[in-house]
Amino acid sequence: MKLTEILKGIEYKAFCGGKACKAESCEVTAVTFDSRKVEEGTLFVAQKGVHVDGHSYIRTAIEKGASVIVCQDLPAEQPDGVVFIQVENSDIALGIATGNFYGNPSHKLQLVGITGTNGKTTTVTLLHRMMREMGVKAGLISTIVNRINDEEVAATHTTPDAVELNRLLSKMVEGSCEYCFMEVSSHAIVQNRIAGLRFAGAIFSNITHDHLDFHKTMANYIAAKKALFDNLPEEAFALTNIDDKNGRVMVQNCKARVKSYSLQTVADFRCKILESSIHGQHLEMSCNIGAASGRKEYWTPLVGRFNAYNITAITATAVLCGFDIDEVLRVASKLTAAPGRFQYIHGNGITAIVDYAHTPDALQNVIETINEVRTTAQNLTVVVGCGGDRDPLKRPIMAQIAAERCDHLILTSDNPRTENPESILDQMEAGLTAEQRSNAVRISDRRQAIRTAVMMSREGDIILIAGKGHEPYQEINGVRHHFDDREEVRKLLKIDN
Repeated sequence: MKLTEILKGIEYKAFCGGKACKAESCEVTAVTFDSRKVEEGTLFVAQKGVHVDGHSYIRTAIEKGASVIVCQDLPAEQPDGVVFIQVENSDIALGIATGNFYGNPSHKLQLVGITGTNGKTTTVTLLHRMMREMGVKAGLISTIVNRINDEEVAATHTTPDAVELNRLLSKMVEGSCEYCFMEVSSHAIVQNRIAGLRFAGAIFSNITHDHLDFHKTMANYIAAKKALFDNLPEEAFALTNIDDKNGRVMVQNCKARVKSYSLQTVADFRCKILESSIHGQHLEMSCNIGAASGRKEYWTPLVGRFNAYNITAITATAVLCGFDIDEVLRVASKLTAAPGRFQYIHGNGITAIVDYAHTPDALQNVIETINEVRTTAQNLTVVVGCGGDRDPLKRPIMAQIAAERCDHLILTSDNPRTENPESILDQMEAGLTAEQRSNAVRISDRRQAIRTAVMMSREGDIILIAGKGHEPYQEINGVRHHFDDREEVRKLLKIDN
């Protein structure tokens, strides 16, 4: 592809090179920010990362054949035959350049993003399943997995880097996808991984305490989420949860069509829980959007108030995308939970629930949902830990939330990463009273902690295993060891599949 085509939309401060450089005739064979992937004719973008400065690898990229270097700081040495482009922000330039290289695939399908602390994975997963059930070709970009229609593509981050994002979207366009539903993390927004993408719609779920190790303050965290809505085009829609105190903040100054959903407040889409049990919920949907206006009742096997929000968000999104509300609710009534999200495992009379809850609010929601539907004869044991190298402020809060709402508490490891697991447990225990501490069990070995929970339970009891959900590994000192909460509890409950 011609360099001039790749540079469309990029503002640059300097454009330079030796006598042999002619931008009009310069051909680019690939775009990357990883010097290890550079080949002859590659455009290399030097990013100033959190841990690594890509400017240090400009020489390596040139030696491997890079014909164009995009950077924030021009190097002292500029070999003849190489084009150097100086930009204000390499991250933004990477997003725009990659989009151009792949033919701007986000312009060729309806890209809908969701941001918020909790509910992102469930919402995009259910939206993708709904579309496929209705015969619509659609892609999925999520924490658990990426999909091109029904083809599975492994996921490595909540939101992939700009190169991978555009490559995935390009594959979706090749697969005739009409929609793509995508988790948009606050990290990705701040790091400009979504630069250059055009969103047809965006959803805000909620904001609670999380990722302050990265954002430092809640104000920064909220601003990161809001940036997704600030940059929506006029023809897009913005769907916001106005029961969350930041729901209206998200759409301030938003140019897109703003719509709301709620369980507590008057909204464009309002859900009322008519009946709830361990097997699901009977809901009433009130809609104030054109031909979809009116009240309709339906059943969902998804359990809990937090899932009532999730199912309301997906039905509202589908209606805003132009689908018939009766068909949407028919399909919604058949949708089951995403992997590792309030996932039931029954065996030997015991119910285990595996959930990804790794924030204070998510943990509280899951435990309170269980408490709403369990009987007085059913004991609840909670197995929970906190990840290492992540926000330490939430550790005592999560332990306290669990201790106040369950019969038996087992504190254990999550992904300790480079931290000492015992130190993490010390910080969790700091949130407990002396009495709660004496009643809690502390087992840093997660496999043994789950085993202990099963041994402590009797017929009819419930075990919540929180924190890792769908993850098939445990990360210890930079190494990912195979470990799956669901596998472990199935073995203990003697379940074959």
